[in-house]
Amino acid sequence: MPSAKPSPQRKAARLNLRASSGQETLIREAAAAAGKSVTEFVLDSACDTAEQILADRTRFVVDDAAWARFMDALDRAPATKPRLRELLETPGVLDRG
Repeated sequence: MPSAKPSPQRKAARLNLRASSGQETLIREAAAAAGKSVTEFVLDSACDTAEQILADRTRFVVDDAAWARFMDALDRAPATKPRLRELLETPGVLDRG
């Protein structure tokens, strides 16, 4: 007799959305071309886009070596840039009387 326990990949959440008939046709055709169900296609596409958007704002995934280099760079004193110092010390157009 099969187990009544849900599999680890069971999806419990539902998303409902409305689409025009043209959008539905486009999505169905693209899903078929990709060899995926409409659900798989929509979720894959939405998750890919969500990950890209969030990665630009909140997530930085790096390996241990890259993280160590990043932390070292933050801990180092800033390099002296004489031209930048001169620019910042020179009064601007609005500072001149």
